[in-house]
Amino acid sequence: MGYLYILLTIVFTVYGQLVIKWQIGGAGSLPDAGGEKLKFLLSQFMNPWILTGFGAAFLASLAWMAAMTKFELSFAYPFMSMAFVAVLAFSVAFLGEPLGWTKVLGTIMVVAGLCIMTQ
Repeated sequence: MGYLYILLTIVFTVYGQLVIKWQIGGAGSLPDAGGEKLKFLLSQFMNPWILTGFGAAFLASLAWMAAMTKFELSFAYPFMSMAFVAVLAFSVAFLGEPLGWTKVLGTIMVVAGLCIMTQ
């Protein structure tokens, strides 16, 4: 069951990151003026998609707390690097972000590090 909690943490984290980027990307650029920046960001709280991203972050936190009851932090935390891999893959597939060889190489290194740390 502990691995399920880690998986849920990753899934909710990735969902939250992707949906917030998707919605913020469509909202336009952050204004230059300080007050306008705050107004812009606060206005995003009215976006239901953004709220689901925040909700996902909350659910990820709950799942992580549950995972911490099952594993040592030093064992469980490296699995969070899989969120980097998933965000990269889904941001390329769904958000049209570019994928270069440096991102691929970095992702391979992250996965290799995960394999080494969990042994």
